[in-house]
Amino acid sequence: MSVQGALSDVGTWPVDTVAAGVLSGAGTSVYGDTGRLFPLASVSKLITAYSVLIAVEEGAFDLDDTVADIGSEYDSSVEGPADATVRELLSHASGVGMQSRQREKPARSRRIYSSAGYEILADLVSATGIPFTEYTRAAVCEPLGISADAVDLSGSAGHGFSSSVDTLLVLATEFLSPTLVSTQTWDDALSVQYRDLDGIVPGYGRQVPCPWGLGAEAHGTKSPHWMGRTMPQDVTGHFGQSGTFLWFHRPTGRAAVVLTDRDFGPWAKDRWDGFNDRLWAELQPSS
Repeated sequence: MSVQGALSDVGTWPVDTVAAGVLSGAGTSVYGDTGRLFPLASVSKLITAYSVLIAVEEGAFDLDDTVADIGSEYDSSVEGPADATVRELLSHASGVGMQSRQREKPARSRRIYSSAGYEILADLVSATGIPFTEYTRAAVCEPLGISADAVDLSGSAGHGFSSSVDTLLVLATEFLSPTLVSTQTWDDALSVQYRDLDGIVPGYGRQVPCPWGLGAEAHGTKSPHWMGRTMPQDVTGHFGQSGTFLWFHRPTGRAAVVLTDRDFGPWAKDRWDGFNDRLWAELQPSS
């Protein structure tokens, strides 16, 4: 089987519409209508996190600034725990709940996956004087040549964006070799934050530990998991409850995107890890 053959397996999935793409040293392989916009669900967090990291590099605030620090600096009020830091919010270590901006646990005591935390982050960017959506278009989309009609940023910063495989392959290329943030910042972002924290990956249960970077999930030793069992521990990415995922591996310059029109469920859990294992195997250099 070839990379294209492995990629075409998505055509057998029980979904009405699917599009996919792979990046590697051998080039780009795609399947389906790669220009079609799909709801990204939590894959949206990768875009939000990158926007926040650019804001950090531009000096708007620091990773270890708190909600209160930023509110005071810009004379603005942002709903959320006053002592939660940008770093904690990006890495799901602030204690904030999935949908509520209130803490469920003390900070840095548990990896609590939180879309609300990303909405707080978007509000912190807006507090600097530029609405988050405008900032993301100017800081991320325009420099990468992503047009306004190629990504819909009107929904929640935690789970509400829509985009296409073509656009996410542009983002994946940037994630593999960043041009909008420094190598030092991106290395920090992809390193595991608060390494020993346990947590739950939605749909896959409790993971001990549950490694996460500043936005991107780290594969680590998680099991069961949507990334393939044979993929390295330093593969990073995100999946979404709308039946979507994006992963990338900087050391080998590889990435994959799959977008569907069916919400995540048993059908996806039964297929994604095996699909990614087969794809990873086909991406190995010939001996």
